[in-house]
Amino acid sequence: MAYREDILQQPQAVLNTLNRWGMTPSLEQVVHRLRSGEYRRVVLTGMGSSLYALIPLWYRLLNAGIQTLWVETGELLHYGAEWVKPEDLLVVVSQSGRSAEVVGLIQRVSAPILGVTNTPESPLAQAAQALILTDAGEEATVSCKTYVATLTSLALLGESCLGRDLEPLQNALKFTARQMEAYLSRMDDHVNHLAGILQGIEHVIYAGRGVSLASAETAGLITKESVKIPAEGMSAAAFRHGPFELISPRLFVLVFEGEEPTRALHRNLVNEVNRLQGRAQLAGESAQDEVFHLQPLNAQVRPLLEILPVQMMTLALAHLRGRIAGEFSFASKVTDVQ
Repeated sequence: MAYREDILQQPQAVLNTLNRWGMTPSLEQVVHRLRSGEYRRVVLTGMGSSLYALIPLWYRLLNAGIQTLWVETGELLHYGAEWVKPEDLLVVVSQSGRSAEVVGLIQRVSAPILGVTNTPESPLAQAAQALILTDAGEEATVSCKTYVATLTSLALLGESCLGRDLEPLQNALKFTARQMEAYLSRMDDHVNHLAGILQGIEHVIYAGRGVSLASAETAGLITKESVKIPAEGMSAAAFRHGPFELISPRLFVLVFEGEEPTRALHRNLVNEVNRLQGRAQLAGESAQDEVFHLQPLNAQVRPLLEILPVQMMTLALAHLRGRIAGEFSFASKVTDVQ
């Protein structure tokens, strides 16, 4: 199964992307201008998992006092391209570099573009004033190794933009790749275990806050795509504003424990869903089930680990439905139609 093989190759995609990282003269110029305050603001954009992978960088820049917007490319193209000015920095993320919305946007805007892509010959790579290439290799269907490679590059970009020493993050990424490899070495055990937990589940909600919102949103996307069941990613706060009424034995809620100050809120949410006869698990340091027990070093590497149990869930859910996980029925790897 191609999707399964891509999942197993994720630790190497992280290491390859880390080893490929380098500050080209054009990237150095962009980073220098950003740190000098020459840009009016930074606009972060992408589609699907590429958009969600930008969430940790968005928070990183905002916390550093840098005016930053996070906007889906499809919306920006039709409803906001005119307010992206030459004095802004437009960060465009696309693993293919040629999705329909990205191609349309780069043809319309006059702002300098920092492109992040896995495809060096793509329109995005050709249009970008500065380019960051990930090194995930070819990916068959659902975004997995391109997603973790993108997270890796964006974490390094964030540290560079803030003028931080990269060595601690580089060491954390290497250690995290080893953690990923150890976790994935037990893939069959994890999937078999989850097949028991997920019996009778008809829809899934993933909830998180902060950098873990990237994991929640990506989880909802790839579950729909790979398993073809209703699934949503959302903030843990939003879950209480309406979706709370969906709680039933047929709904599975995975809550990412995330960072302080909201960990206690997330643990309480899991307990409450289970008390109301729903089915919920926590993913993080306090998780009781080993499939969901994670030990990230820090917030910047947390999403790399959080996505792994989600991928195990997609394999288990597909097995329970007699499907081949990650096999497309209607979509294609590159979305070239708006």
